[in-house]
Amino acid sequence: MSRNIAVIGVGRWGKNLVRTFNSLKVLHTVCDSNPRQLAELELDDAVRRESDLDAVLRDPEITGVAIATPAATHYDCARAALAAGKDVFVEKPLALTPAEGHGLVELAESEGRILMVGHILRYHPAVLKLGEMIRDGELGRLEYIYSNRLNLGRLRTEENILWSFAPHDVSVILGFVDEQPVAVSAQGEAFLQRNISDVTLTAIEFPNGTKAHTFVSWLHPFKEQRLVVVGSEQMAVFEDSRPDEKLVSYPHRVEWHAGKIPVAVKGERRVVPIPDGEPLQLECEHFLESMATRIPPRTDGYEGLRVLTVLAAAEQSLRQNGRVVPIVSEGNGHRHARATSRVLAAVAAGGAEVLGRESAPTEAPAPDITPSISSRPLAARPGPMAAKRPEPATDVYVHPTAVVDSGAVLGPGSKVWHFSHISAGCRIGRNNIIGQNVFVADAVTTGANCKIQNNVSLYKGVRLEDDVFCGPSCVFTNVVDPRAFLEKKTEFRETLVRRGASIGANATIVCGHTLGRYCLIGSGAVVTRDVPDYALMTGVPARQRGWVCRCGMRLRLESNKTSCPKCGEAYELAGGRLRSAKESL
Repeated sequence: MSRNIAVIGVGRWGKNLVRTFNSLKVLHTVCDSNPRQLAELELDDAVRRESDLDAVLRDPEITGVAIATPAATHYDCARAALAAGKDVFVEKPLALTPAEGHGLVELAESEGRILMVGHILRYHPAVLKLGEMIRDGELGRLEYIYSNRLNLGRLRTEENILWSFAPHDVSVILGFVDEQPVAVSAQGEAFLQRNISDVTLTAIEFPNGTKAHTFVSWLHPFKEQRLVVVGSEQMAVFEDSRPDEKLVSYPHRVEWHAGKIPVAVKGERRVVPIPDGEPLQLECEHFLESMATRIPPRTDGYEGLRVLTVLAAAEQSLRQNGRVVPIVSEGNGHRHARATSRVLAAVAAGGAEVLGRESAPTEAPAPDITPSISSRPLAARPGPMAAKRPEPATDVYVHPTAVVDSGAVLGPGSKVWHFSHISAGCRIGRNNIIGQNVFVADAVTTGANCKIQNNVSLYKGVRLEDDVFCGPSCVFTNVVDPRAFLEKKTEFRETLVRRGASIGANATIVCGHTLGRYCLIGSGAVVTRDVPDYALMTGVPARQRGWVCRCGMRLRLESNKTSCPKCGEAYELAGGRLRSAKESL
């Protein structure tokens, strides 16, 4: 691995970045305006010391910079580095205002650069494990989250406790809830310096009803770092200050007797095993991996901007004596408008169980039929309704509540479940499973072995090749600028979903694009461009987060080659396209 990283700012926290990147043998230069701090560093002989930031940014051998300067300088330093064509890892916060954060995100996008924010807790093995437990439903429905980050620590004069301590916890809370808040309020007190709060309590409200609060202080007699997640089935506590029991689960829950009397039911605490790993090293390695693969990091600029939006709202509330500040964002409160941390954490865990928990069963759902309704194939049932339907193949099943228009073609072995509508002129391939409340428009075609789960609408212009999976409530469009008062049927745009592609629950596919073979679209993603073969896409708008095998397992490339750890299939990345070794034969 070449030495291509510069660390800008080698003060209290910057020294840790220097140590870590130096141990990874990628440190090229350290830069600071304080010559004494530079001289005190223990570095490999190959590492250069520099006091001129411009000289660092002009060096073509440096392709990535880590910024650990005072928070007030983050925007200027990051902007200069991005403009110079460098990938950037900036410590929290991303900037001091949402407007500055937007500017950095847009600049990184336009320059094609990696922008990562140092929210280190998102790389802590215990936090990753807790996120996995939440996604797998072990805690049940999230009720509320609270965090305490307290210490008699280093006092700041350039920023208050909210901006100094709270970003890490806000980042974790947003990741766990997987939604952007709708309202924030905060209260605090300044005891040492006027207008610089030493203690703050921030309350965060989410559209799904989850509540969270974070309490931070640098005027506390001892160090406490605790985060508690309360679910309907279990509770979990993360305490980073505990050496052996960092993550503990409590199977406590509340039962309602006679429908109106709540009774607490306690279970035995369990220490949750977590993998080894130093969070800072894992974070730095993640930045290097993003630089190599060009896949956005877990805490990219967009994630940093979401945290910054919450902090800015809390700061506004502080100045207005705790007034609730609404957060207005595009698509706020809708599942399709939030980035999917479930997917990011599955990537981090090396797994690919991205769609499993939210998807309907891959086999045909058991029909929910009352005894008075026959469950035999419709063609075998006598009666006037049967006479109005097309004659299906003998092994096609159509539920009595479904409507199949005359002229529709259903392939052998296909099943159409409750309240679905199959329009005339569409062609359904063999062995398709059409879930409940599905609409298929005329001229739509599907290949063999497709699974269209509940509440999906396939509008005119959509074409599915073989083995395509459409998760529950995923959305296809066919007009980019619809108007109720204008006829736009001549403006329909086609959408092609290639063989083996999977679309997660509540994802939106904007029309006019192609989804590549065996790609994986994360739950809630909004696809606004063509998707490469084998690509893993998440977020709003959807961006590539990695590569997946035909079997769905996450792939990790080394020197542009890899083999699937699950099925063993080999792949090679060439010209930005991933190919299976079988395709090259």
